[in-house]
Amino acid sequence: MKVIVCVKQIPDPATPGELDPATNQLKREGKLILDESDSYGVEMALQLVDAAGGGEVAIVSMAPNDEVSGMRTALAMGAAQGVLVSDPALAGSDALTTAKVLAAAVQRLGGADLVLAGTESSDGYTGTVPEQMAELLGLPSVTFAKSVAVDGGSLKVDRQTEAGYDEVTCPLPALVSVTAGVVEPRYPSFKGIMAAKSKPVETVTAADLGVSPAGWAGAGQTISEVAQAPAREAGTVIEDDGEAFGKIVEYLEGLKVI
Repeated sequence: MKVIVCVKQIPDPATPGELDPATNQLKREGKLILDESDSYGVEMALQLVDAAGGGEVAIVSMAPNDEVSGMRTALAMGAAQGVLVSDPALAGSDALTTAKVLAAAVQRLGGADLVLAGTESSDGYTGTVPEQMAELLGLPSVTFAKSVAVDGGSLKVDRQTEAGYDEVTCPLPALVSVTAGVVEPRYPSFKGIMAAKSKPVETVTAADLGVSPAGWAGAGQTISEVAQAPAREAGTVIEDDGEAFGKIVEYLEGLKVI
């Protein structure tokens, strides 16, 4: 069984973020770490391959400056190889361009029985990239998976909902986005960390993948301004003087809630 996991490498959340004044984008310089939300996908992939009795887990990522620190964490957990897309031309890419890049990276690895992704990243997200990838790859998509199992050529997923969960079955290959807490990610062992240093990571550009236009040109947008959110105003206090219910009803009518 072959599983490919989309992983995002992000600035360490313990370090205060900083915006680039020229682009109003989050600076992504220096060492990047594996997004915690994607560690669940890596762990799920490793468990599925073990349950299948063999196979391979590969990873794909898109990051600036040829950065692979976060990918090495996934490789230390047990993934076998990876493809990194790193290209200055990708700066400013929107969700659809990101999906096109990651989908092309999946195809560069020869495709897979299953593609896993996090529901959303920690440092900036739309929650749409996995579904866009599925459309581009022509795969069925299951979102918000809280458990994943493979039974022959079928995928069985418990999909989290506000009311509980749906039991979903679909054929393989497929693309699934998993929620945080779907499994408990393992800690990389010392042996795994050392082995990760020699595992292959191919670095490619947008042009190598045939993705054009990319970056700001592909997105067709710019960030014109970034401002602090206004401070929250104090709420309305209604004293209970025995007639508070009437005041509450009047207040809610004023808001057109009732």
